Amino acid sequence: MIDLERYEVWFVTGSQHLYGDEVLRQVDDDAKRIAKSVGGSDSIAVKVVTQPAQTTPDAIRNLCAAANAATDCVGLILWMHTFSPAKMWIGGLKELHKPFVHLHTQFNRDIPWSTIDMDFMNLNQSAHGDREFGYLCTRMGLSRKVIVGHWQDPEVVGKLGTWSRAACARHDAQGARIARIGDNMRDVAVTEGDKVEAEMRFGYAVNGYGLGDVVACVESVGESAVDTLVQQYDELYDVAASLRPSGERRGSLRDAARIELGLRAFLEDGGFKAFTDTFENLHGLKQLPGIAVQRLMADGYGFGAEGDWKTAALVRAMKVMATGLAGGTSFMEDYTYHLDPDGMKVLGAHMLEICPSIALGGRKPSLEIHPLSIGGKEDPVRLVFDASTGPAVNATLVDMGDRFRMVVNEVEVVPPDQPLPNLPVARAVWLPHPELKTAAAAWILAGGAHHTSFSQALTVAHLEDLAEIAGVELLTIGDTTSLAEFRKELRWNEVYYGRAGRR
Repeated sequence: MIDLERYEVWFVTGSQHLYGDEVLRQVDDDAKRIAKSVGGSDSIAVKVVTQPAQTTPDAIRNLCAAANAATDCVGLILWMHTFSPAKMWIGGLKELHKPFVHLHTQFNRDIPWSTIDMDFMNLNQSAHGDREFGYLCTRMGLSRKVIVGHWQDPEVVGKLGTWSRAACARHDAQGARIARIGDNMRDVAVTEGDKVEAEMRFGYAVNGYGLGDVVACVESVGESAVDTLVQQYDELYDVAASLRPSGERRGSLRDAARIELGLRAFLEDGGFKAFTDTFENLHGLKQLPGIAVQRLMADGYGFGAEGDWKTAALVRAMKVMATGLAGGTSFMEDYTYHLDPDGMKVLGAHMLEICPSIALGGRKPSLEIHPLSIGGKEDPVRLVFDASTGPAVNATLVDMGDRFRMVVNEVEVVPPDQPLPNLPVARAVWLPHPELKTAAAAWILAGGAHHTSFSQALTVAHLEDLAEIAGVELLTIGDTTSLAEFRKELRWNEVYYGRAGRR
């Protein structure tokens, strides 16, 4: 469902006519070589397309307009090979709507000590050409990432790859449709938010749809389609005895398959990329969608429970960024704690909707049916599994009233201390960094939600780039976090966002 290979980042080099045609030909040749090398790296998931060297204000303005209009261009890499007088860039950058990264590199890695002359110096002026450009960007208040180092350095290429994934997520959100099926859970504060501001800030549109629209799709599903999907369930999962062909609850499995097919058809027909539902709006459905949501997330859809559209959008963005990387991404909730002083942990789970992309490798998820205890409907079918172990990030997006805030906690997923035979949901157990007391206190002070997007494929760097591109506040909680410094950051941010007028 998500294909990053069709996207492009444009490699744009700055220079000027002062140096003559021969130098400009060399600038173009060097830019092509850099772009080809970077674009051929496994770290870059998108195409890197070289643009001609930019030497005049009109050319730059035209290039920025072309980038805005290019449907597959997600952003630009800008580099000044020589000195490029930055006033030339004002008109174009004022009109540019795509994000850009400023690559501060130079074609040669080393100074040719024994042969260096003024011809070499005139050609290789990135050391001050990029500083001229950087001044202009800062003077204009332009948000961008700056990456410093030689273009063949794996660390530099890796950072470009991370940024390009964030640019893809931003691009994916432009004009995206998020279906809010039913309302949010009644009287809940954190799942509320300003949908108008969200569309202005992030580009996606959130609209409400009655459950009857989905029910109509569910009721139109034919029996042969249900037969086919149920057979897939039998092959893919470790199916509980009661749900097998001769089991007494086989009918419930067919109901779950019908709900998946109907919900999938609703989302595909509407061109949606993310959606929400809530157990308080189930009229016309026999059970709350469990396996349906889990499998839709595995296919790339964003999801938020109880009407939490902000989390649904964040899950989608993180799935876009994680495309092709090892590890899964899922809707998540901090559910309960293990407060043993020798190892405080979080048990993350939800009633039903955890994506199987994070499941422990080598084992089939178990397909089970259990009572939900809330919602007043029939027992829902769901996949049950433990998450893979290893590093992960847990992120939330909240509406602070005057701005959006993203909070990210680095965590380490660990095996459960003991088996969980009576817990009928998918789950992940993790150690939050720096440790639970500090991490939880910082999260709460920041106003972080209980719903999150959880990823074992991404790092804090991906989310830093996404927040910078979107222009939203970011707070990170990790190994170096102290509550005293974190409180100061919260206070500084209040002043900064108030004075900058940024939301």
